Amino acid sequence: MTMDDLIARQIRVTRQEAPLCAAASFDRDAANAFQLYVAESLAFAAKRAGFLYGRVDAETKQVFVDFIYEPPQVGTEDVVQLMRDAQEEARVDAIAEGLGMRRVGLVFTQAVGRKTSETGEYTMSNREVLQATELQAEGGIPEWVTAIVKLEVGDDGSGDVHFEAFQMSETCVKLFKDGVLETEIGDKDDPRLSKMRKEVVAGGKDTMEVDNDFFLVPVKISDHQGPLSMGFPIENRGNPVTMSALRSHLDRTKHLPFVKRISDFHLLLQVAAFLDIKSDVPALAACVKNQHVVPEGYQLLIESLAGA
Repeated sequence: MTMDDLIARQIRVTRQEAPLCAAASFDRDAANAFQLYVAESLAFAAKRAGFLYGRVDAETKQVFVDFIYEPPQVGTEDVVQLMRDAQEEARVDAIAEGLGMRRVGLVFTQAVGRKTSETGEYTMSNREVLQATELQAEGGIPEWVTAIVKLEVGDDGSGDVHFEAFQMSETCVKLFKDGVLETEIGDKDDPRLSKMRKEVVAGGKDTMEVDNDFFLVPVKISDHQGPLSMGFPIENRGNPVTMSALRSHLDRTKHLPFVKRISDFHLLLQVAAFLDIKSDVPALAACVKNQHVVPEGYQLLIESLAGA
């Protein structure tokens, strides 16, 4: 094998200059509900995550996030373990289908007490890089976006919540798919560096560890007012959501047309468990999307559930 052959076989890790997602816009109410829970209930002491759902503009490649689904999970300062429920996720996807939406990304928070690195500051830890890359590979769309929510404390002690958005580079996803990115991470590993299972070239040097920043592609971020409302209790936050919450919600919104009263993803998820996932769930969600009159059968079912 010649030297040219050896060079050709080397894996080169370079920074990706431009994202495949032109920009990411978040529904204000959905983003606010997520960060408020983390700030007020968790005090940014533990990580929290959610799947982003919305639309991708086929021409501009901009992602619009319209709701956040929070799966069952356990969070610590450095790790959020998603206890994924396949049946619940199928209901979420059926609702999204009816709304003309799909899963478009991941959001997670960073805890204020997260592990520090002796070699410098870092934007995402090795565990976060691995999790974000795995889910981007699963996501199946080039515009998949990963958002970070963190608390930044100023010199005067005041705290500001910041949203940032990234894509994992195409190289990073390929390294994961090819089995080069190490998936076993030890407690003593430097969180600023991602280990490789074989030597790569990064920054002009042969190495078995790559600075996580090499894998991050920043995405412009903005906000918008999406088509859905917020107000119904959010799933998987410790206390089970009961039908009394549905009754309270319907009572509180009884001055509105029925389709407006149910134009909340978290409410739709609550009632979806009692509907046929292949036909009824997308059909009900389509009524919300188009703001059409809800068929009497669905309305009676929802009202009976609220009265149960």
